[in-house]
Amino acid sequence: MKLEKILGKLNTIEKTSFAKIIDKIINDRPKQYKEVDKILSSYSDLNLKNLDSHLFGKVFSLLEEEYFIFLDTHLNSSVNQLDILIDILIKDGNCIMTREWLGKLYEKEVRALKSKVKDLKADIENKDINEVNSRTRDFIIYRNCVETAFKNDLENNLEQKVTSEEKSILNVLAHNLDLSQEEIKLLNYTILPLKTLDLNDIIDLLKAAGIILYSKKNLTVFIPDEFVRLLRKFRNKEVADKYLRRILRLLKDSEVNLIARRHSIDRKLDKRGKIKTIINEGIGIRNILKFDIHKEGCTLTQKKERINLLVEKGLNIDHLKGSTIDQKIDNLISYFNNIEKDEKVGISLEGYEKLLSDISIANKKANNILKKEFELQKEDVLNPKLLLDYNIKPRDVLEILGDEELDKFCSKFSISTRGNEVLNILNNYKDSKSIELESYVDIAYRNLINLKESGFRIRESELGNKFEELTKKIFIDLGLNVNEKLRKSINTKNDAMDILISISESDVILIECKTSKESGFNKFSSVTRQINSYKKLLEKNEYNVVKTLLVAPEFSDDFISDTELDYTLNLSLITAASLLEILEAFKKNKKMKTLPYMLLMKDVVINEQRIIKAISK
Repeated sequence: MKLEKILGKLNTIEKTSFAKIIDKIINDRPKQYKEVDKILSSYSDLNLKNLDSHLFGKVFSLLEEEYFIFLDTHLNSSVNQLDILIDILIKDGNCIMTREWLGKLYEKEVRALKSKVKDLKADIENKDINEVNSRTRDFIIYRNCVETAFKNDLENNLEQKVTSEEKSILNVLAHNLDLSQEEIKLLNYTILPLKTLDLNDIIDLLKAAGIILYSKKNLTVFIPDEFVRLLRKFRNKEVADKYLRRILRLLKDSEVNLIARRHSIDRKLDKRGKIKTIINEGIGIRNILKFDIHKEGCTLTQKKERINLLVEKGLNIDHLKGSTIDQKIDNLISYFNNIEKDEKVGISLEGYEKLLSDISIANKKANNILKKEFELQKEDVLNPKLLLDYNIKPRDVLEILGDEELDKFCSKFSISTRGNEVLNILNNYKDSKSIELESYVDIAYRNLINLKESGFRIRESELGNKFEELTKKIFIDLGLNVNEKLRKSINTKNDAMDILISISESDVILIECKTSKESGFNKFSSVTRQINSYKKLLEKNEYNVVKTLLVAPEFSDDFISDTELDYTLNLSLITAASLLEILEAFKKNKKMKTLPYMLLMKDVVINEQRIIKAISK
């Protein structure tokens, strides 16, 4: 669940600890201080905890870099066991949970950890480093380093702990020894004390560290999606489990076996069991692709070819750049993290609901499979709105099911099994009109990679026309009179307006649409010349232009400043994302048939929250 939505569920007191952290970051004048100050200065109440949830979310997005530094500093100087707690919180499906559920997961994790630590100690303690296999040798080397880091404080009469500097060295060592997060954790706790913490202490600890938001009224723990990504970064976990699963499903059985052998995973398990264990072990995607799946003696060229094949044929991504293996993996990680931030579902909400219904018909155990895999508390989890709160999308659900279950599903509902079954199923539940509107912002940014991931097939040359077409549809859905007949009758070969809205017989609103790959649209002179030419054409035909609007992905500060100084066009700017938010809010208002056009007349950059607030009364 996004931070903005969670903040909307908390009262003022429950936001206090988080607001204090943000206040401290702001007082230290972060990189984006001017932008933050601009948001806060436009709001009468400067107390952050009273700030509108949407604006608070915007402030946080500008401070994510500094918030990570706060987390990193706090976590590295804090008590141990935070690694155990964080590993629970960053699992798919654990971003919302009751206080008691967190306690149960923690106790279960500590019990399992103590048992594993006991077994590991028996395997490596008092062993001669020269008489063991290479993997055990790696374990002993790392453990000896942890022991030195923890116990060397005694010589200086200090409290025993592993400092942040020592942790950073241990992290480098662990990476070079290709240790998984689970292996690191187990080896650490063969040295570090492991006592079960009290649940109240855990919640206070997590709140103070800025890791969770907590509703005392509902006894519910929230970990916003934005926090989860930062915590994964702290734990050196490059992508969410669901994306690692996507990669592992595409691997050959022999490659999965190589990973299992490398990390001492039971090779008697079936492929599905091995994949689950690999994910639970916290084995990183980088080491899997760079080392673990390749046979001994494999050349660098062969490794690159295998990764290219996996990405281009398996994942169907043809825009992944990079000349070195690390560059390719970096770009793949960025790709997964970008699509995770994307709120698009890939199919309509109705399509998701129908998919879940059909899954439950085809597989009576599906509800329990999802419940167990994502550690969800609710009894009935085959609910699209519930799953989306946990950032679990249709593709994530399908990838939980085994190959045999997918085959049966396709057979029951007459879906092709040729090629990628998961994508074939998703295509079967798509509503093309809903997907187009969901992809509106990506079309504005000409983001072909995201469009392809959403299943939206379009050529780059068609993006401008599609953006114009969808913008037109949005204004029609807002109940405004998009006058195509008038527009076509006035347009000339040299002056072709995008959209005209008739307000009265002679009054019109002129709308221009622009897509742009570049961040911060900044072509004021050329755009305003174009709009001014259209305005003169309309006036020549005895029409009064009461307002001009420019719709684009975003606008640079210079563009906004130039617009403020212009007094001839009566021009307002609106981003594609803002327009879409206004439409979504308008659809929720069952009484309003038409958006009052006067709401579009006030701002230089149209404030969607002002309009949403006005139509929500």
